[in-house]
Amino acid sequence: MDFLTKKLDNANPIVYGKKKDRIYSKADTDDNVTDEIDAREIFDLIRGIKDPEHPLTLEELNVVDESHVTVNSKNKNIEVIFTPTIEHCSLASLIGLCIQVKLLRSIPAQYKVSVCIAPGSHSTEDVVNKQLADKERVAAALENNQLLEVINQCLVDSL
Repeated sequence: MDFLTKKLDNANPIVYGKKKDRIYSKADTDDNVTDEIDAREIFDLIRGIKDPEHPLTLEELNVVDESHVTVNSKNKNIEVIFTPTIEHCSLASLIGLCIQVKLLRSIPAQYKVSVCIAPGSHSTEDVVNKQLADKERVAAALENNQLLEVINQCLVDSL
């Protein structure tokens, strides 16, 4: 059975509001000004990712939040902690993979991206975090055409 045709894990999720869009200054849009990547920029990249089960974004479901994004520009590390809508979400690994792919496609390659589940928010958080941290498993997942198609559908229309 395809995971997109099975019964929904969370048929009636709580829908939260969206944050206001960032107000850009002239310097923000000037290509001659070098600025550091910050948490808001990372949040802006991932907030529009679609949930695999619903026509809602990860921001609307409160799966991602700017306060759970950490950027260390000096060490070139980015950490995103996400919170599935329910503790037994079977698509948590897919959601984490979507976040990773979006960031890997959007930010400079010298940054190390770490994506994990918020502590205590998922029944198999250790397993999912181990999968998301394993570079070989992530690379193998991205070679699966069916999985990559689902990821790309989640990323359509995201900023």
